[in-house]
Amino acid sequence: MTQERPIYVVGGGLAGSECAWQLAERGHSVVLIEMRGVQSTPAHTTDRLAELVCSNSFGSQTDYSAPGQLKWEAEKLGSLILKAARESTIPAGMALGVDRVVFANSITEAIANHPRIRIERRVVRDLADIPRPTVIATGPLTDQSLAESIRNHLRDDGDAATSGADAVGTATAGAESEFLYFFDAIAPIIDVDTINMDIAFKADRFDNGTNDYINCPFDKEPYFKFIEAIKNARKIEPKEFENVPYFESCMPIEVMVDRGPLTPRFGPMSPNGIRHPKTGEKPYAVVQLRQENREATSYNMVGFQTKMAYGDQKEVFRMIPGLENAEFLKLGSIHRNMYIHSPRKLSPVLSSKKDAELFFAGQITGVEGYFDSTCIGLLVARFLHDRLSGREVAMPPRETAFGSLLNAITEPKKHFQPTNINFGLFPVPDMKTRNQKDRELKREVQLEIAKAAMTKWVSETTGLG
Repeated sequence: MTQERPIYVVGGGLAGSECAWQLAERGHSVVLIEMRGVQSTPAHTTDRLAELVCSNSFGSQTDYSAPGQLKWEAEKLGSLILKAARESTIPAGMALGVDRVVFANSITEAIANHPRIRIERRVVRDLADIPRPTVIATGPLTDQSLAESIRNHLRDDGDAATSGADAVGTATAGAESEFLYFFDAIAPIIDVDTINMDIAFKADRFDNGTNDYINCPFDKEPYFKFIEAIKNARKIEPKEFENVPYFESCMPIEVMVDRGPLTPRFGPMSPNGIRHPKTGEKPYAVVQLRQENREATSYNMVGFQTKMAYGDQKEVFRMIPGLENAEFLKLGSIHRNMYIHSPRKLSPVLSSKKDAELFFAGQITGVEGYFDSTCIGLLVARFLHDRLSGREVAMPPRETAFGSLLNAITEPKKHFQPTNINFGLFPVPDMKTRNQKDRELKREVQLEIAKAAMTKWVSETTGLG
């Protein structure tokens, strides 16, 4: 089918790129508006579409995990982002790691060369400036003027109007807010030639045979000295960030340390499953480094997002065994992310309750994680296509990973915070004839049900014009 009226997608990140591609593949003319190239954000460094800023990992791709199930379903639905990620993959153990540059270039080229997509480089500052139908996929770093416009649109009738910086800057995590905030952070990247491999070694947890990670081992005494140095390092946290929560999956290392000196050892510095390949000894703690690009010339510090001042980062991180002379190609940083209280402000198909042709997709809806954001963009494209085709929107089955993630950000709740896919979001299966305490068996059943439901849904919705 072909639609004469173009669909506008604002934001060329993961969700926006996926959404634009899916709509174009269904015969729609799409205008993808991206401000980078005219105006950047606190976290981006290029004008490439789908630039990855925090990590180069899309998470687990194992067939027994919730993220793996989400990827399985996305493949069934023809995800562009997943295809490009797999084509730009680099060794990352059980995770789907990508070369950021190769990946972003691949998406940019695919979108730019699609005959039904036109890219416009400009800043959208007001919802009124965009024709409908529109998908807002500007992510958590939305331009402040547009964020103010979105907030004014979402505000309930009778609420006091707010303008200027206060429109965006003073929202809290309270249940009445149109916008909520959380911190996100970026981990440092290291030149591989400056890693001392006489101390560090390659290994994966539990000897899965890939040896994709470089491991920097700690003995007990140096570990606690390192933790103390993190505590004493100078931190950068602007005043306007006060009282903003951190998302658990991207928590800065110093925030973990504040929870207790052993917290990192039970988190990203856990030695479980790690043994030195020459001695067979298990370190007291370990810092893992994950390959950053295909050439393996740089590695990022897994789980070491940080808000330490740049100078302190270098001094503290060079205390890590094997990184005494490390050259940092990129230092860590933090930024504040914004998202909408979707259960309160958006419909079950993620359109505005005030404007049926205004949709929202990606992280701005309250999902967290690269691929989770991508999948919401894919879903919104399907929803909008169904609506423009004049038929009832086909919702993903609740039992699927897609349906569970969508339910998590649309089901009414008082306290709403970002989430990524996990088994806790899936429906609890009927296991009356089984041992309900067997967590592994429960998850196997959840995945079986999800696969069957997604296969049926794809079959029923494939080919609809």
